[in-house]
Amino acid sequence: MPLNPLAPTLLPPMGDLVPRRGNFVTFTIARVLLLLTGWRFEGELPNLKQFVMIVAPHTSNWDFPVGVMAMFALGIRGTFLGKNTLFKRPFGFIFRWLGGVPVDRSSSHNVVDQTIEYFRQTDRLILALSPEGTRKKIPQWRTGFYWVAVGAGVPIVPVAFDFPRKRYILHPPQVMTGDADRDIAHLRSFFSASQARRPENY
Repeated sequence: MPLNPLAPTLLPPMGDLVPRRGNFVTFTIARVLLLLTGWRFEGELPNLKQFVMIVAPHTSNWDFPVGVMAMFALGIRGTFLGKNTLFKRPFGFIFRWLGGVPVDRSSSHNVVDQTIEYFRQTDRLILALSPEGTRKKIPQWRTGFYWVAVGAGVPIVPVAFDFPRKRYILHPPQVMTGDADRDIAHLRSFFSASQARRPENY
């Protein structure tokens, strides 16, 4: 492990509590892609069974494949939420294989409550999502991710995709206080438009 916790490495150390997935084939392919594209990690993931991972800035379609590459290279089981319609045939199995969980966004169902309950039913879970919820520029983040973390009693791990430097910056876990305005302002301090693939959208 490097003396500087934010020194770039191909792969950071991984603890035994982190939800894992993949095999030799997926790991090798992802690691080769990292080498070919020049992406590196800074920092490391906490050795925790459950947490919410917020990934930003989210400004282009490239964010998803770059994130999938990181997930398979690390060998972690990342989970993301998707509209239940995405999980129907013929392509629904792909989203499930990538870690997707369908949610019902109808007015009679509360996505935050559904997700908190999913945390309670799942022993090991990394919920990865974009706090912006869109690739377009918005004045403020959506707050669903925050209330999920508070309701489930899990920390939030900020992960910045720094496109100009080709770095995944893994920040330490942040414990939420229940003061949404203060906590979200603190979380936003881990990200900047200069990291985005399209800075004008952040």
